[in-house]
Amino acid sequence: MSALFTPLTLRAVTLPNRITMSPMCQYSAGPDGLPNDWHLTHLATRAVGGVGLVLTEVTAVLPEGRISPQDTGLWSDAHVDAWRPVTASIAAHGAVPAVQIGHAGFKASTYRPWAPTSGGVPDAEGGWTPVGPGTEPFIPSYRTPTALDSAGIARVVDAFATAAVRAVDAGFAAVEMHAAHGYLLHEFLSPLTNHRTDSYGGDRAGRMRLTLEVARAVRAAVGEDVPVLTRISATDWVDGGWTIEDSVVLAGELAGVGVDLVDTSSGGISMLHRIPVGPGYQVPLAAQIRREAGIPTGAVGLIVEPEHAEQIIASGEADLVLLGRELLRDPYWPRRAAAKLGAAYTGPAQYLRAV
Repeated sequence: MSALFTPLTLRAVTLPNRITMSPMCQYSAGPDGLPNDWHLTHLATRAVGGVGLVLTEVTAVLPEGRISPQDTGLWSDAHVDAWRPVTASIAAHGAVPAVQIGHAGFKASTYRPWAPTSGGVPDAEGGWTPVGPGTEPFIPSYRTPTALDSAGIARVVDAFATAAVRAVDAGFAAVEMHAAHGYLLHEFLSPLTNHRTDSYGGDRAGRMRLTLEVARAVRAAVGEDVPVLTRISATDWVDGGWTIEDSVVLAGELAGVGVDLVDTSSGGISMLHRIPVGPGYQVPLAAQIRREAGIPTGAVGLIVEPEHAEQIIASGEADLVLLGRELLRDPYWPRRAAAKLGAAYTGPAQYLRAV
């Protein structure tokens, strides 16, 4: 039996296999952050292709938490109504719909990648002033953030919890918090960007405080049956930054407040990173967290071959594999992987002639 195609149960939700669609920004929502036909087709196609868990792009908990003006959101009831057809289609085609909720912090209000210009979007073009742990921009071409005060931090925590409630109402069966890639929660975690002297800064415990408060709030908001995942950057890949040892401690704390799986990525906080990119380069990070923190993990990053994905699960390095670009290239990768690994075909009957 293929390990990659064995079910995984997280709380009251059972995934049909260990293949997950990694969150990937589409920069295709309108200025109100509502998903549309693009998102429905994009996400449901991967469900048809056999992915077990379909994660949306990072979906903002507040309007100012969007990376670009074209990002999706979950800050109003209108978003709930817009997401319902998407989640229904994903579930109807055999996958578990999940949403990644997040706040872009000092990386907010930027142009989408294919825009004719880059950097921060001005107010006149639909941009806004971002927020962060301090007032330093990510890079000089980005907008200068406002430092969050205690009221602003409380608003962020409440926004994550409220977005999680809306997510369940919209039909999502699992919720992932985004605490990676240089976005707001990661900005508070990393000593490279958090220079605060209040209780949300200073030592590691202070820098972890916001992420753990959000995790507690999200767990309480969704109830006991809904899995809560958290994506982290396990290392900043920069001297003096957040480390894998820090991530092991954070993962243990997240498990203690009810997080069910750590989606293990890395980097994104600094342009000075030195990343040893190669096939599965982040898998050892997921394996160490799983081994030392005792929490299930997901592995992501240049996992493209079915045999490699199978080995990751079979060897116990991670509990899920997340595919991003490979699923853009081939939405039916899971069906191809099943054929190569000798697993039973579980796709739509309409495609049986292609097996």
